[in-house]
Parts: sequence; structure tokens; C-alpha cells
Amino acid sequence: MNDPIQLLIDAGAIPSDPFDPLSRYRGVSLALHLPSPGAEPVPYVARRFIPQRHWIAVAVEAVVEAVDRPDLLAARTLGSSLSYWRIADANAVTDPFELTDVPGARVAIPSGGS
Repeated sequence: MNDPIQLLIDAGAIPSDPFDPLSRYRGVSLALHLPSPGAEPVPYVARRFIPQRHWIAVAVEAVVEAVDRPDLLAARTLGSSLSYWRIADANAVTDPFELTDVPGARVAIPSGGS
């Protein structure tokens, strides 16, 4: 079977992993949706499953400050605002803004790489 995405990757038309190394989508596969026979295929990013909370090593807990947003919390604790999704995964939340809704709340900060 000829996978159109893989053919484009092999031809160098699209990178094998188009996402930033810090992106939550790094390593997630690309796919094509065929809306109807003969229609132009629509590329999309396949589903990313949030890892089980117990699979994520926690380094410390941080206290949410009144001025925090998910990106600011990640910059302060992980050194990169792009890594906010790692904190969301470690706290089993799908909406990262839940992390910083309550000033004074304790939030698990993951250790190590993504």
C-alpha cells in the first residue's frame, strides 16, 4: 500500500517530523483525511494520547503565583515556555489554564525530558 504522507516524506516535500523538538506533537504521526471520493485529501495530525499520570516522574511541586499563566509557569519551572504541556500532562489536565486558575495551588512539575 502506498502511504501518501510517507511518499511526501521520502520525496523530501515535508519533513519527517515537522514539529519543534519541544512541541507536544513531536513524534505524533501525520495522516490524510479523504472527505469524499475524488476530493483533495486534507492532512492532519493524528491523535495524541495524554500519558498516564503515574508514568510521569515528578521532580517538585510549584506554588501557582497570581500572575502565572501556563507558559509563565513552564518558563519559571522548566526553563521553556513551550513546555507548558509537560506540566499539564503531569497534572492530568487537558486544559493547561486549569493549572494556573487558583493562585496558591500546588502543581506537579515533571522531571527530565519530555
